[in-house]
Amino acid sequence: MKTWKREIVGREFFVEHGRVAKQANGAIMARIGETTVLATVVMADSITEGIDFVPLTVEFQERFYAAGKIPGGFIKREGKPSEMAILSARTIDRPIRPLFPKDLRNEVQVVVTVISADAINPPDIVGVFATSLALNISDIPFNGIVAAVRVGLVDGEVVFFPTEEQLQKSLLDIVVAGTEDAITMVEGEAKEVSESQMVDVLFRAHDAIKQIIDFQKEILSEFNITKINLEKKLLPEEVLSDFESLIDESELRNRLLTQGKKARGSALDEYYNKISNSLKEKYGEEKIEELAILLKDAYEERLKHKMRRIIVEEGIRLDLRNPKQIRPISCEIGLLPRVHGSALFTRGETQSLGIVTLGAPMDEQIIDSLLEEGTKRFMLHYNFPPFSTGEVKPLRGPSRREIGHGYLAERALKFILPNENEFPYTVRVVSEILESNGSSSMATVCSGSLALMDAGVPVSKHVAGVAMGLILENDAQIVLTDILGAEDHWGDMDFKVAGTKDGITAFQMDCKVSGVSRDLLERALNQAREARLYVLEKLYEAIDKPRENLSKYAPVIKVTNVDPSRVAEIIGPGGRVIKGIIKDYDVKISVDDLTGRVSVIGDDQTKVDAAIRQINGIVKEIVVGEIFEGKVTRIEPFGVFVEVAPGKIGLLHQSKLVRNLKSIKIGDILRVKVSNIDNSGRFQLEELSDDDDQNQTQKNKPYKKGRKED
Repeated sequence: MKTWKREIVGREFFVEHGRVAKQANGAIMARIGETTVLATVVMADSITEGIDFVPLTVEFQERFYAAGKIPGGFIKREGKPSEMAILSARTIDRPIRPLFPKDLRNEVQVVVTVISADAINPPDIVGVFATSLALNISDIPFNGIVAAVRVGLVDGEVVFFPTEEQLQKSLLDIVVAGTEDAITMVEGEAKEVSESQMVDVLFRAHDAIKQIIDFQKEILSEFNITKINLEKKLLPEEVLSDFESLIDESELRNRLLTQGKKARGSALDEYYNKISNSLKEKYGEEKIEELAILLKDAYEERLKHKMRRIIVEEGIRLDLRNPKQIRPISCEIGLLPRVHGSALFTRGETQSLGIVTLGAPMDEQIIDSLLEEGTKRFMLHYNFPPFSTGEVKPLRGPSRREIGHGYLAERALKFILPNENEFPYTVRVVSEILESNGSSSMATVCSGSLALMDAGVPVSKHVAGVAMGLILENDAQIVLTDILGAEDHWGDMDFKVAGTKDGITAFQMDCKVSGVSRDLLERALNQAREARLYVLEKLYEAIDKPRENLSKYAPVIKVTNVDPSRVAEIIGPGGRVIKGIIKDYDVKISVDDLTGRVSVIGDDQTKVDAAIRQINGIVKEIVVGEIFEGKVTRIEPFGVFVEVAPGKIGLLHQSKLVRNLKSIKIGDILRVKVSNIDNSGRFQLEELSDDDDQNQTQKNKPYKKGRKED
């Protein structure tokens, strides 16, 4: 067993190898602070036939014992991965995936298990660090060393591994990953930071990443690693030569520039089949079928090269736009009659239908994850059905991609939402992707922003998003605005920027190449800002401020704040009082014992208002001299008991009665005044005649338990 440790950016990094998981191809136990993960990597011995991609899977396992917790629910053991576990797996997957050989066809599984967790050092960051080491000490082909940091911006200062307290004041919360040469991945949210601030933070983060990579190099220098030699399949030279001779550059260009995603795909498939059939005539169908994946890879490379040269040499893209041009945009709101808010955002062949649902406080999502407990009042869910790309696929649960895209859009929009005191609703936005040809997550941001305003949610401003790309050739560096799916696939960088007119609120970047300079990144972000402002204009043209009224189908919510020590009076013995209010007024009531916040939810504004009045009456302090119209609840020989407010009953002694005791019945309404209150809070009443209160200025409305008010 060997151990290493080093202090980097104010944190102690500790690494252990050789004690556990020795049957894996590579295993590393790594710790930052008290957060410890075990990263294991295993590669299958045999090749997976019939695929044209690297079969890599990354699993992130949260163990509740790591935080000293027992899982909730009936079963009391960890089940399927949580949303945060899936997002953490993506954080690890994205920076390592490009570093595997493109022709690797053996299944590779990375399993990162969190075995100890503190509240400061994020396990996914430790997971990137440990996975990089585990892959590099293994015999699995892997080319590079990666690391990641979490970054905040507090009072103008860059903070690495910020605490939750610091994040409350931070303008940024981003994860940055990269190699020694370049930043390769960024994911996070911001509070309207400028493009120049973002670039500064990214390159400060890269300096920290270089220090972590230097530590990894020190560790790896003590290993003598021999990587497995891959069986690299190549097209026979004569087949490759014939294949290339059959491609007509002019024909390939014309087919690439076929307008419309489906039409373009059909044209390119048709051309490939034409070439393939010519080869079958010469070499036989069986041989060409055996070489089909290699031929398709070769065809893909030609398409990639041709698309890039068209952009560089001709200054046009596959849909004939110039590099800075945005596809046609249309915005529609209020499409669906029964939902609380809806909007359809279409940008070229990408289309998102955003739907807003407003719910009660008890509709909040309960969070019980490894390091977080509580509730969440804003949710955004992204759905990507197969018909959106003209495909047939089984419909199962949300994919990792859907969860990741939804989380990015949620982070972009949450900045503009009003606080709970201003708007006491739980808000759910759903994005249904109806068409997709690039940038559907940013279309989700736009449709969500429109739908929130259509629903009457008092958001402060619009948020728009745009996806940018990069073509990096020896003779050109071209930034592409509003990229297509093909430009994402064949380009060198994909970064998504969402924000308001005043700054960035969410940012995500995946870079496939090194050598992206500071100047180039600044240029790309400024070009993205120009595009975002253009899209924002379109959103404001559709709806420039939230509707004044909520949908008639939205629930009515009214909030009152009471002294927390008085909450028990609202509940009543065995819940009698609150149950009575719920039944009498057909409402739901949510009570926060700690803050005294009481929310009443119903479908009828009048009933909700009446319930609020009754609740306020319950906690109202009774003072001497107050006048009420109360209901007789009990009759005794010495007097009657009168309920002047829910749960507040005073004694009206027979000596203080105007009328005869024998004439009074239970349920009668009497006009009474509080004459005395003892040290225990018990109060006595005296009955008033019609003349007694003529000159009284302070009168209470009649209290009738269970009444139905207009």
